[in-house]
Parts: sequence; structure tokens; C-alpha cells
Amino acid sequence: MANNAPSKGIRRTVGNVLVFLPGTVVMMSSVLKLVGVPRVVHQMATMGFSGGRYTLVAVLELVSAGLFLYPRSRSFGLLLLSAFLGGAICAHVQIAELPKAVGPAILLTLAWSGIWLRHPEVLWSWTKTHAAS
Repeated sequence: MANNAPSKGIRRTVGNVLVFLPGTVVMMSSVLKLVGVPRVVHQMATMGFSGGRYTLVAVLELVSAGLFLYPRSRSFGLLLLSAFLGGAICAHVQIAELPKAVGPAILLTLAWSGIWLRHPEVLWSWTKTHAAS
């Protein structure tokens, strides 16, 4: 058991970093949208997000990131963040900007990896004891 303690601590630390990075990046992205950075506004407009839709996307992004970063709401935040980033990937693919879909895909991968490192039970359905059920 004593040998597991250091690896558990490392897993927890790396998990925390992998949760913090995508959560912070998504939160900063929402702030850039809410502040109205011209380049961001233009990019969103090319994808059909302007006016109320633009604001809705920025607010949803902020709420998703906030819930994800706050430990007590992290599971719900992961759900919302996954939906949000999946939508971002789809939006870029829809307008044939495949390279721009890589960023949200990486953030999504980091978020799920961090959650798995911090809370391995998140993938409970993949364990051998549940696979036969």
C-alpha cells in the first residue's frame, strides 16, 4: 500500500493540472468573447454566431468552464464542457476549418484525461467487473 501513495499523489497532481488547463482556456475564451475582441467577434460571425447567439455562446462557455473548474460541480461541468467543445468541433468542421477543430479536440481530451486521473471511477463502465453486466 505504501508504494501506491507516491503514484496516487502524482496522478492527483497531473490530474489537477489537466483539469485546470482546459477549464482556464475555455474560461479565457469566453471572456474574450464577452469583451468583444474584434478578431473573435469576426471569427464567430463567419460561423453564424452574432447578436444574441454570440452572447449565448459566450455565456454557455463561461458557465461550462466555471462548473468544470469548481470541484463540487465538476461532473456536471464535464458534461456541459464536453457538449460545448463537441459543438465547437462540429462548427469548425461544418465550415471546412478542420485545423481549427483541433484546439477544442485537444481541450476535450485534456479535460477527460484530467478527470480520469483525478476520478478513475468516471470510466466505471469499462472495468472488468461491470463489462459482463
